[in-house]
Amino acid sequence: MAETIQTPSFNRVQIQQRRLPDFLQSVNLKYVKLGYHYLMSHLLTLCLLPLMSAIFIQVSQMQYDDVFYLWLQLKYNLLSIITCCTILVFGSTVYFMTRPRSVYLLDFSLYHPPSHLRVRFKDFIEHSRLTGDFDESSLEFQRKILERSGLGEETVVPEAMHSIPPKPSMEAAREEAEQVMFGTLENLFSQTKINPKEIGILIVNCSLFNPTPSLSSMIINKFKFRGNIQSYNLGGMGCSAGVIALNLAKDLLQVHRSTYAIVVSTENITQNWYFGNKKSMLIPNCLFRVGGSAILLSNKTKEKCRAKYQLVHVVRTHRGANDKAFRCVYQEQDEKGKVGVSLSKDLMAIAGDALKTNITTLGPLVLPISEQLLFFLTLIGRKFLNVKVKPYIPDFKLGFEHFCIHAGGRAVIDELEKNLNLSSVHVEASRMTLHRFGNTSSSSIWYELGYIEAKGRMKKGHRVWQIAFGSGFKCNSAVWRALRNVKPSPKSPWLECIDRYPVQITD
Repeated sequence: MAETIQTPSFNRVQIQQRRLPDFLQSVNLKYVKLGYHYLMSHLLTLCLLPLMSAIFIQVSQMQYDDVFYLWLQLKYNLLSIITCCTILVFGSTVYFMTRPRSVYLLDFSLYHPPSHLRVRFKDFIEHSRLTGDFDESSLEFQRKILERSGLGEETVVPEAMHSIPPKPSMEAAREEAEQVMFGTLENLFSQTKINPKEIGILIVNCSLFNPTPSLSSMIINKFKFRGNIQSYNLGGMGCSAGVIALNLAKDLLQVHRSTYAIVVSTENITQNWYFGNKKSMLIPNCLFRVGGSAILLSNKTKEKCRAKYQLVHVVRTHRGANDKAFRCVYQEQDEKGKVGVSLSKDLMAIAGDALKTNITTLGPLVLPISEQLLFFLTLIGRKFLNVKVKPYIPDFKLGFEHFCIHAGGRAVIDELEKNLNLSSVHVEASRMTLHRFGNTSSSSIWYELGYIEAKGRMKKGHRVWQIAFGSGFKCNSAVWRALRNVKPSPKSPWLECIDRYPVQITD
């Protein structure tokens, strides 16, 4: 039986002002052209493969007499034979040298936070009161945010935040990072039976905690990776950094042959808790929780048979040239010198603009031809012929079976559900991830994929759209295709509670 979570309404007028704009009602033509440019860049592959298949089928149907007759026709046309062979060899060489290497996802692991670190709403507010850093207005603000946030009572904050007073030291932050990263990687190596010495590429992304030595160096020291590993540590890139790290891994796998790559995505809460009373900087305290993921990628052809997914597309959008977008998620000090991350009131509008750009570019790559034609003809009519017709909103449900929308907050999920005309099932993974684990930053899209697997919904050939937002401001998308009917990993944190989900969340 589904559990029902009651949440009171809160500042409805303010919330309505912060909803996503109806971003599909206007489209910038240059981003449509960019999407078609990506499509045309693969035109050689799209043309050669059917042509080679047709030639192979025709040759396989030829009889001995047909082959002998063809030989008689060609033996006296040596120049034609040489020319055809040269073109064939040259074309094949260009194709095999320029085609991108396939990138396979063998498996991924999610951090399973211990139950003793869970924080209930009443405990959260009581601990905040006991610190003495928050006035009554700030405590009431946090209580209301928690009640309508979409988070449940089982989310986790780090050990240092359970102390009274809290102890956000460098040592405690390192301990949090080690628990998340090391635990997640140990599970990944156990699931895949891969030796750490075989890993050729390591990418770690954590936005707000960047010690020296780096987080990637901490992992290398722990698991004794080989000395020539390609190691990268990404910082300050927000909740969409996981897709950025994935894109970097994809590019590196085009260069380094026959190797494995690991992407570790996490965020550190310990040293980034805000102890002030500025409302815009209190929201992250209420939403962000401990979590992390590690994914294992490879470009080895032999690994396709046991891989879960194949990476199809990555599309990145950056709106940092716009001053409002640049500052809408901004780490700063308040008037008393206390550091926190401030969220602008324009955040939803900026997120909508970034999303519009991203999906306009992505559309030609993933939508069926029928949807592309309807969208393109309507766009041409509105832009150039001044035809007064409603803009056609493509049905992205025809391009994907599953959606993993970054669980940044309840409002974002609600508005994407509305604007993309999705059903409650399509956004279920995002809502339940937010409820069970909170906003785990860049790893949230992997908790969502883990939820879909645990529900037994991922079948061979299904397409998955992961979409994440981040400071800067960025909107990034990754598209995967399932290579088999996917079962959840044996150590998935969802397995112990999946029967309780979905829960019903009402106002």
